Amino acid sequence: MRGLYSSKTKIRQQIFTEVARFAYEGGDYSKFESLPYKIIPGEISTYRESVFLERAIVGERLRLAMGLNLLSADEQAPISTGVEESMIDEKVYEPPLINIIKFACHSCPEKRVFVSNGCQGCLEHPCTEVCPKGAISIVHGKSFIDEEKCIKCGKCQSACPYNAIIKQERPCAAACGMKAIHSDEYGRADIDYNKCVSCGMCLVSCPFSAIVDKSQIFQTIKALQSDTPVYAAVAPAVAGQFAGLPATKIRNAFKALGFEDVVEVAVGADLCTVEEAKDFMEEVPAKQPFMATSCCPAWSVMAKKTFPDIASYISMALTPMVLTGRLTKQDHPGCRVVFIGPCAAKKLEASRRSIRSDIDFVLTFEEVAGMFAAKEVDFAALEPDEEPLSFSSADGRGFAVSGGVAKAVVNAIHRMDPEREVKIANAQGLDECMKLLRMAKAGKYNGYLLEGMACPGGCVAGAGTINVPEKSAAENLKSKKSSPFETACESPYVDILPELENLYNEFSHKNNE
Repeated sequence: MRGLYSSKTKIRQQIFTEVARFAYEGGDYSKFESLPYKIIPGEISTYRESVFLERAIVGERLRLAMGLNLLSADEQAPISTGVEESMIDEKVYEPPLINIIKFACHSCPEKRVFVSNGCQGCLEHPCTEVCPKGAISIVHGKSFIDEEKCIKCGKCQSACPYNAIIKQERPCAAACGMKAIHSDEYGRADIDYNKCVSCGMCLVSCPFSAIVDKSQIFQTIKALQSDTPVYAAVAPAVAGQFAGLPATKIRNAFKALGFEDVVEVAVGADLCTVEEAKDFMEEVPAKQPFMATSCCPAWSVMAKKTFPDIASYISMALTPMVLTGRLTKQDHPGCRVVFIGPCAAKKLEASRRSIRSDIDFVLTFEEVAGMFAAKEVDFAALEPDEEPLSFSSADGRGFAVSGGVAKAVVNAIHRMDPEREVKIANAQGLDECMKLLRMAKAGKYNGYLLEGMACPGGCVAGAGTINVPEKSAAENLKSKKSSPFETACESPYVDILPELENLYNEFSHKNNE
C-alpha cells in the first residue's frame, strides 16, 4: 500500500538501497552473496517461519533488482549467478518483467465465501433466503455454507445484518484487471503472460511481497559512472513522491546522484497532447468512430490484446516518455536518457525495439529512493535549483491524474478550433477500461475521445509510486499551478514536433525493412 511504511516497504527499500550502494561503490561481485545476511540479520526469523526462507526470498528479490532472472528452486546455485554478464550499462529487460517468487507465495485461496464467528444465529436468517443455489443452511443455530454449492456471488454477504459473512479473494488476482493470475498445481499464484500487460497492480497488492518486477538500478548507475552524460526524464507524477524534496530542489537532487541534468516528461506530454488533438480532429468521425489516448502503455497493450478489431482506434501518437527522450537526445547528441516515473509498464514500453534508441533505462520513484538512500543525499542540505522545472504546461503536468490526458487534448482542440465540440469518456483500472472499450465497440461512444488509465487514480497511483495517491494528486495540482502556461499549444517545442515524428517514421521504416 502506497504511503504506508510497512515491513514490506522496509525490505523493498533495503534491497534497492543495497543494490544501488553496491553499484556506486563497486567491488567484488562475490560480496553480493552477503547482502541477504545484511538485510536479514541474526538467527531468528522476523516475518516468516524461518530466517533461511526470509534470506532465500531476499536473495531472489536482489537478483530481480539487479535485472537478473529468478533461479529455479530445485537448482543449487549462488544468488550471484550471471551477475557479471548482466552488469553492463546496455542491458535491456528480459521478459518476464513481472515475476512471482513461488516459495514466497502464501497460496491464498482464489475466492471463497465463509461465515465468521460474528454470526448471531438470527431469526430472520436472510442469508439462506437470498442464496440462489441453496448453499446455506442453519447448523447448531449458525449459518453454514456448503462450498460445493456456493457460486461466490456474495448475495449472502450483502444480506447479513451483522456483516458476519466474509468474501475473500486472492489480493493479486483481485487487483488484476486482465484476469491473468490463477493458481498453479500447488495453489500458488501464477501469471498468464499472454494476458499480462505489466501494469504492476498485482505487485502492489500482494501483502507477502511475492510478486516482484525487475530493475535497472545497477545498469543506470554504471551509466552514470561512465563518460557519457545521462539525463533524468522525470514524469509529472513526481510531485510529492520524495518526502522532504521540494520542486525547487529536484534538479540538484538528481545531480547529486550523478545525472547531468533533469528534463520534464510533461514537455513530452504537451507534444503528445498536440499530436493527439490534431489526430482526433482529422480522424473522428470522418475516418473512425472514436479515438482512444495512447500514453498509458498498459491500457494501450490491453486494448490491442483484447480488442484487436478496434486497436487501430488507439492513437498512434508517440507517448510523452518517448517524445521527451527524443527531444533530449536531439538537444544533447550522444547522451543517455533515464525515464523516472510511477509505472512498471513503462519498463516494457522502453524495451521495444523501436523505442530503445530514445529511452535507455526506466526506473520507478521507489527504485530512485533507494539510490538517494545509498548516496545519503540530504534534501535539506541541497541548494535550491538555479533553474526551476518550468518548461511545460499545466495540462501537460495534469497527465499524472485520471482524466488529465483527455482534458489536455480537449483544451488543445478548443485552442485550434473553438467551435469544435468534443465528448469524452474515461476509465481507470483495467477492468473498468475493458468495460469502456466494450461499450465503444458497441457504438455507445461514437464521436468520443476515450481515455484509459491502468492504475486506479492514474499515474499518481502507479506501481512504482511512494506517496499516498490522494496526496500525490493534491501535490500534482500544486505543480500545475506553478506552470508557466496553461495549455499544450503554448509549448515552445510545438514547432519541432514534425521533426520528431519524422525521426520516428524513419526509424520504424528501417526496422521494417
